[in-house]
Amino acid sequence: MIDKPDKSKSDQFKSDRFKADRFKADPWRVPVAVAQIPETGLHLDIEASPSERVQMAEVGDLREVLSANASLDVTPMSGGRFHVGGRVRARIGQTCVVTLDPILNDIDEEIDLIFAPPQQIPELSALVDDATEGDVEIPDPPEPIENGMIDLGRLATDALYLGVDPYPRRPDAVFEPPVEAADPDSHPFAALKVLKADDKPSAAKKPKKP
Repeated sequence: MIDKPDKSKSDQFKSDRFKADRFKADPWRVPVAVAQIPETGLHLDIEASPSERVQMAEVGDLREVLSANASLDVTPMSGGRFHVGGRVRARIGQTCVVTLDPILNDIDEEIDLIFAPPQQIPELSALVDDATEGDVEIPDPPEPIENGMIDLGRLATDALYLGVDPYPRRPDAVFEPPVEAADPDSHPFAALKVLKADDKPSAAKKPKKP
Protein backbone atom coordinates (compact mmCIF):
# COMPACT_ATOMS: atom_id res chain seq x y z
CA MET A 1 0.00 0.00 0.00
CA ILE A 2 1.39 3.35 -1.05
CA ASP A 3 1.33 5.98 1.64
CA LYS A 4 -0.35 9.20 0.63
CA PRO A 5 1.57 12.40 1.30
CA ASP A 6 0.63 14.14 4.52
CA LYS A 7 -1.25 17.22 3.35
CA SER A 8 -0.94 18.91 6.73
CA LYS A 9 2.87 18.62 6.60
CA SER A 10 2.88 19.96 3.04
CA ASP A 11 0.72 22.92 4.03
CA GLN A 12 2.95 23.54 7.05
CA PHE A 13 6.04 23.49 4.80
CA LYS A 14 4.46 26.04 2.44
CA SER A 15 3.48 28.20 5.39
CA ASP A 16 6.98 28.08 6.87
CA ARG A 17 8.49 28.88 3.48
CA PHE A 18 6.14 31.84 3.04
CA LYS A 19 7.09 33.13 6.48
CA ALA A 20 10.79 32.76 5.63
CA ASP A 21 10.37 34.66 2.35
CA ARG A 22 8.33 37.34 4.11
CA PHE A 23 10.95 37.63 6.85
CA LYS A 24 13.71 37.92 4.27
CA ALA A 25 11.82 40.68 2.47
CA ASP A 26 11.31 42.53 5.77
CA PRO A 27 14.48 41.85 7.73
CA TRP A 28 13.78 44.50 10.43
CA ARG A 29 10.29 44.28 11.86
CA VAL A 30 8.86 46.28 14.77
CA PRO A 31 5.08 46.00 14.51
CA VAL A 32 2.95 48.32 16.65
CA ALA A 33 -0.77 47.77 17.20
CA VAL A 34 -2.64 51.00 16.54
CA ALA A 35 -5.23 50.05 19.15
CA GLN A 36 -2.52 50.30 21.82
CA ILE A 37 -1.28 53.74 20.81
CA PRO A 38 -2.39 56.28 23.47
CA GLU A 39 -4.17 59.51 22.53
CA THR A 40 -1.07 61.46 23.53
CA GLY A 41 1.01 59.49 21.03
CA LEU A 42 3.87 57.05 21.26
CA HIS A 43 7.65 57.57 21.09
CA LEU A 44 9.92 54.67 20.21
CA ASP A 45 13.68 54.33 19.83
CA ILE A 46 14.45 51.15 17.91
CA GLU A 47 17.72 49.49 16.91
CA ALA A 48 18.34 46.61 14.54
CA SER A 49 20.03 43.52 15.97
CA PRO A 50 23.19 42.03 14.41
CA SER A 51 21.20 39.26 12.67
CA GLU A 52 18.69 41.81 11.35
CA ARG A 53 21.55 43.96 10.01
CA VAL A 54 23.01 40.96 8.18
CA GLN A 55 19.70 40.35 6.44
CA MET A 56 19.26 44.07 5.71
CA ALA A 57 22.60 44.04 3.93
CA GLU A 58 21.60 40.97 1.93
CA VAL A 59 18.23 42.37 0.88
CA GLY A 60 19.67 45.82 0.11
CA ASP A 61 22.69 44.41 -1.81
CA LEU A 62 25.11 46.09 0.61
CA ARG A 63 28.48 44.86 1.80
CA GLU A 64 27.38 45.25 5.41
CA VAL A 65 25.19 47.25 7.77
CA LEU A 66 27.23 48.17 10.82
CA SER A 67 24.46 50.01 12.67
CA ALA A 68 20.83 50.97 12.13
CA ASN A 69 18.54 52.80 14.53
CA ALA A 70 15.50 55.04 14.40
CA SER A 71 13.78 57.53 16.68
CA LEU A 72 10.08 57.75 15.83
CA ASP A 73 6.93 59.44 17.10
CA VAL A 74 3.52 57.97 16.28
CA THR A 75 0.70 60.51 16.70
CA PRO A 76 -3.02 59.74 16.35
CA MET A 77 -5.02 61.84 13.89
CA SER A 78 -8.70 62.09 13.01
CA GLY A 79 -10.43 59.32 11.07
CA GLY A 80 -8.28 56.53 12.45
CA ARG A 81 -5.15 57.88 10.79
CA PHE A 82 -1.69 58.15 12.35
CA HIS A 83 1.32 60.35 11.63
CA VAL A 84 4.78 58.81 11.94
CA GLY A 85 7.71 61.21 12.08
CA GLY A 86 11.34 60.96 13.06
CA ARG A 87 14.71 59.93 11.67
CA VAL A 88 16.59 56.77 10.80
CA ARG A 89 20.37 56.67 11.04
CA ALA A 90 22.72 53.97 9.86
CA ARG A 91 26.30 53.20 8.93
CA ILE A 92 26.71 50.91 5.95
CA GLY A 93 29.60 49.29 4.13
CA GLN A 94 29.76 49.55 0.34
CA THR A 95 32.29 49.11 -2.46
CA CYS A 96 33.76 52.06 -4.34
CA VAL A 97 32.63 51.91 -7.96
CA VAL A 98 35.97 53.38 -9.10
CA THR A 99 38.65 51.66 -7.02
CA LEU A 100 36.62 48.67 -5.76
CA ASP A 101 37.90 49.46 -2.25
CA PRO A 102 35.59 48.93 0.75
CA ILE A 103 34.16 52.21 2.04
CA LEU A 104 31.77 53.32 4.80
CA ASN A 105 28.81 55.66 4.35
CA ASP A 106 26.54 57.25 6.95
CA ILE A 107 22.80 57.57 6.36
CA ASP A 108 20.53 60.09 8.06
CA GLU A 109 17.03 60.13 6.61
CA GLU A 110 13.88 61.92 7.76
CA ILE A 111 10.60 60.02 8.10
CA ASP A 112 7.32 61.89 7.65
CA LEU A 113 4.38 59.67 6.67
CA ILE A 114 0.67 59.24 7.25
CA PHE A 115 -0.85 55.81 7.86
CA ALA A 116 -4.54 55.31 7.23
CA PRO A 117 -7.10 52.48 7.23
CA PRO A 118 -7.03 50.61 3.89
CA GLN A 119 -10.51 51.79 2.88
CA GLN A 120 -9.36 55.43 3.07
CA ILE A 121 -6.33 54.99 0.81
CA PRO A 122 -8.08 55.59 -2.58
CA GLU A 123 -9.69 58.82 -1.38
CA LEU A 124 -6.52 60.16 0.24
CA SER A 125 -4.43 59.20 -2.78
CA ALA A 126 -6.84 61.17 -4.99
CA LEU A 127 -6.27 64.23 -2.79
CA VAL A 128 -2.52 63.84 -3.31
CA ASP A 129 -3.05 63.64 -7.08
CA ASP A 130 -5.12 66.84 -6.99
CA ALA A 131 -2.33 68.58 -5.09
CA THR A 132 0.05 67.99 -7.99
CA GLU A 133 -1.94 70.47 -10.07
CA GLY A 134 -1.20 73.36 -7.71
CA ASP A 135 1.95 75.12 -6.54
CA VAL A 136 1.80 73.76 -2.99
CA GLU A 137 4.25 71.17 -1.71
CA ILE A 138 3.09 67.69 -2.68
CA PRO A 139 2.63 65.36 0.33
CA ASP A 140 3.56 61.71 0.22
CA PRO A 141 0.65 59.35 -0.43
CA PRO A 142 -0.61 57.63 2.74
CA GLU A 143 0.47 54.14 3.70
CA PRO A 144 -2.13 51.50 4.62
CA ILE A 145 -2.52 50.18 8.16
CA GLU A 146 -2.22 46.43 7.64
CA ASN A 147 -4.19 44.17 9.99
CA GLY A 148 -4.34 46.93 12.59
CA MET A 149 -0.53 47.23 12.68
CA ILE A 150 2.11 49.77 11.69
CA ASP A 151 5.51 48.15 11.15
CA LEU A 152 8.05 50.76 12.23
CA GLY A 153 10.98 48.45 11.42
CA ARG A 154 9.85 48.05 7.82
CA LEU A 155 9.31 51.81 7.60
CA ALA A 156 12.82 52.51 8.91
CA THR A 157 14.31 49.93 6.54
CA ASP A 158 12.62 51.52 3.52
CA ALA A 159 13.92 54.95 4.55
CA LEU A 160 17.42 53.50 4.99
CA TYR A 161 17.41 52.01 1.49
CA LEU A 162 16.24 55.33 0.03
CA GLY A 163 19.32 56.98 1.52
CA VAL A 164 21.80 54.52 -0.03
CA ASP A 165 24.10 56.01 -2.66
CA PRO A 166 23.76 53.77 -5.75
CA TYR A 167 27.22 54.84 -7.00
CA PRO A 168 29.43 55.02 -3.90
CA ARG A 169 32.98 56.25 -4.35
CA ARG A 170 35.91 57.30 -2.22
CA PRO A 171 36.29 61.09 -1.90
CA ASP A 172 39.74 60.93 -3.49
CA ALA A 173 38.81 58.43 -6.20
CA VAL A 174 39.41 59.68 -9.75
CA PHE A 175 38.22 57.77 -12.76
CA GLU A 176 40.91 57.57 -15.45
CA PRO A 177 39.85 55.98 -18.73
CA PRO A 178 42.36 53.50 -20.16
CA VAL A 179 44.84 55.04 -22.62
CA GLU A 180 45.20 53.12 -25.87
CA ALA A 181 48.27 53.37 -28.08
CA ALA A 182 47.63 55.27 -31.28
CA ASP A 183 47.31 53.11 -34.37
CA PRO A 184 49.15 54.77 -37.29
CA ASP A 185 46.76 53.12 -39.74
CA SER A 186 43.84 54.86 -38.08
CA HIS A 187 45.28 58.35 -38.67
CA PRO A 188 42.82 60.50 -40.69
CA PHE A 189 45.41 61.08 -43.41
CA ALA A 190 46.56 57.46 -43.60
CA ALA A 191 43.98 56.53 -46.24
CA LEU A 192 44.82 59.64 -48.28
CA LYS A 193 48.48 58.69 -48.19
CA VAL A 194 47.66 55.25 -49.56
CA LEU A 195 45.59 56.77 -52.39
CA LYS A 196 48.40 59.10 -53.37
CA ALA A 197 50.83 56.21 -53.44
CA ASP A 198 48.51 54.25 -55.75
CA ASP A 199 48.05 57.21 -58.14
CA LYS A 200 51.78 57.93 -58.44
CA PRO A 201 53.02 56.75 -61.91
CA SER A 202 55.72 54.18 -61.88
CA ALA A 203 59.06 55.25 -63.35
CA ALA A 204 59.75 53.97 -66.92
CA LYS A 205 62.59 51.55 -67.19
CA LYS A 206 65.57 52.77 -69.26
CA PRO A 207 66.61 50.53 -72.15
CA LYS A 208 69.73 48.58 -71.60
CA LYS A 209 72.80 49.68 -73.49
CA PRO A 210 74.02 47.20 -76.09
